[in-house]
Amino acid sequence: MSSLGRASAVIAAGTLVSRVTGLLRTIVLVGVIGSVNAGAADAFAIANQLPNNVFSLISVGVLTAVIIPQIVKAAADADGGNAFISKLFTLGTVVLVAITGIATIASPWLVWLYAGKEGSPEFLALATAFAYWCMPQILFYGLYALLGEALNARRIFGPFTWAPVVNNIVSIVGFLVIGALFGGPLTRVAEWTPEMIAALGGTATLGILIQAGILLIFWRRTGLALRPDFRWRGVGLGTVGKLAGWTFLMALASLVAGLVQTQILTEAAGKGASVATFQYAWLIFMLPYSIIVLSIGTPYFTQISEHAAAGRDAEVRGDIAQSIRTLLFFIAVAVAAVAAAAVPASRVFTNEASHAQAAALVLVCFLVCLVPLTILFIVQRTFYAYGDTRTPFWFTLFQCALVVVSALVAQWLLAAGVFEVTSLAAAIALGQSIASTIQTVVAVWLLHRKIGGLEIGTWMSAILRFAIAAIPAGVAGWGVFLLLGGPTGWTTADKVQGALGTCIIGVAVVVVYIGILALLRAPELKVAGSMLRRFLPGR
Repeated sequence: MSSLGRASAVIAAGTLVSRVTGLLRTIVLVGVIGSVNAGAADAFAIANQLPNNVFSLISVGVLTAVIIPQIVKAAADADGGNAFISKLFTLGTVVLVAITGIATIASPWLVWLYAGKEGSPEFLALATAFAYWCMPQILFYGLYALLGEALNARRIFGPFTWAPVVNNIVSIVGFLVIGALFGGPLTRVAEWTPEMIAALGGTATLGILIQAGILLIFWRRTGLALRPDFRWRGVGLGTVGKLAGWTFLMALASLVAGLVQTQILTEAAGKGASVATFQYAWLIFMLPYSIIVLSIGTPYFTQISEHAAAGRDAEVRGDIAQSIRTLLFFIAVAVAAVAAAAVPASRVFTNEASHAQAAALVLVCFLVCLVPLTILFIVQRTFYAYGDTRTPFWFTLFQCALVVVSALVAQWLLAAGVFEVTSLAAAIALGQSIASTIQTVVAVWLLHRKIGGLEIGTWMSAILRFAIAAIPAGVAGWGVFLLLGGPTGWTTADKVQGALGTCIIGVAVVVVYIGILALLRAPELKVAGSMLRRFLPGR
């Protein structure tokens, strides 16, 4: 447990700094291009989303699901997995270069695919111009993921987590320079010149390049010699390809679902919360997920992979139960805090108080699935640890189908006049949350069938305890928000006051949450306290 605690502390610290600087990056970006009712912001959001979506085809699942378990197994080879990793990296780089080139050439078509239905010619032209600058990110994201997952598999967790901080700093400096040179917020599509487009798109891509390059500095700590090796036969890459095939299809299904969402969201472009607001709300939603779930869950995934490779199923089941209970202890209070502070937190990413309320509604709709996604993180990766990528494909395909249906239903309800276009993004976010919740239930059931008892009773009792504490804590936090003036109070006056108000509300929620759990004598308090002490110097 001590090694897991130390690893979690390193990852959590890096993730926290990374996310905080990422928030600052987004704040500066909003100052340059706006957010709600900003055509330029939506154009850049679509263009900058494209490399992430294309990369997800080869990253989501393929790298995380396949690479860590396979490198853990390869470590038992006579050369410590050196040949396998060199061949894997050579093949991966070749594939990344090819995909990046194809995606860059296809930029106009991809932009049209996402926004052609609702976008004006000027909007599409701006998004395409941004896309040409952003597409090289696919290569750099891929190299970063390959290097980072290999480091994680070797239990070198720090560099992968801290490298994005440098990316954020580079972007912040670049965006500030753009703002100083060209002014802002530049919300109208017609305001953008080729020089401004190159500056914004180039800055975003430069940050990803540096983020990947930094990991090479730490490669020596793996003890492996990374060399180009085009002899790809005989080291088990066929197994990797078979596993990756299912995860590729899974990522493709997710990409299609996201495409449908974006196409429908563009109906609100320039009228209310649209693509950019949807992404910013998701960014806030992912803050507790990244800091808590990835920090604690990533070391557990490595341990689960080791136990699964050794055939120690009982220990895997124990890992699952322990990790989920630990994660949910922190996630429950995070849901309560973010929900209570949704408006001031959203104000940080908007230029007007009225826009914050629209963005907050989207954020709250996303929060519905934070607890289910936390459970899904461990359950899905347990399948990966057993080399099973086919089952996650099927329950992810099911979720993607639900996401598409929910987005289409939201579009139909909008056309029927059930709600205004300003609520479209929130309706789509809620549909995604419901789909993810159903997906988690199915995934847990399938894993239970695969490896037997998952100690689900201990999860449910823990969830009940956390809910008993989190619900009153959230209500108390909302009360603090109202005491501070509510939606028209000082916490929504500007971005800095929004951040300060979020912190005050969050502290109130945490104090009430811990106090109630202490009265209940929740056993998780001791475990959480032990884990938090890992952050202190000398621990």
